[in-house]
Amino acid sequence: MVRLNKIYTRTGDDGTTGLVDGSRLPKHAARMEAIGAVDEANCAIGVAIAALTGTQHAPTLTHIQNDMFDLGADLATPGTDFIPGEMTLRIVPAQVVWLENAIDAINENLSPLRSFILPGGSEAAARVHVARASARAAERRATALAATDAVNPAALGYLNRLSDYLFVLARAVNRDGADDVLWVPGQNR
Repeated sequence: MVRLNKIYTRTGDDGTTGLVDGSRLPKHAARMEAIGAVDEANCAIGVAIAALTGTQHAPTLTHIQNDMFDLGADLATPGTDFIPGEMTLRIVPAQVVWLENAIDAINENLSPLRSFILPGGSEAAARVHVARASARAAERRATALAATDAVNPAALGYLNRLSDYLFVLARAVNRDGADDVLWVPGQNR
């Protein structure tokens, strides 16, 4: 269990932050951008949970929030050894498969899409769509990092599946797609 006795350390006052291996990076480095975007997505998931409290979906989202902390720790551990260890937290392929199974379970009850949908419908679905967009932003930051530095492939896969999960969840929250708002191309010309 993590124990935080003191919240401020003053070590970041110089514009750097520490990684798991003890190295320091500028707070604006690509790795820190990816970690921050994962944190923002996790916060957006928290807002979605608040809208879905008491539903069957809230526990799954809480499970995902825990995985997102694992993902942040993974990104905060530079290197190419992507095998988890006693002191190294990494996303593992089983976590990606778990998300895929969650996607499939929700998707089998949804009506097929005949158009793109607008991010809305109910308030709860709109909050899930905000979380989905935040997850996509985190994925973009993580893939930008992967273009210049080693990133765990399972972490990238998890972020990719996460936005898919949130998309189908938003449809499920919209009464299995009945309340989806369809995009009408060129409607306002």
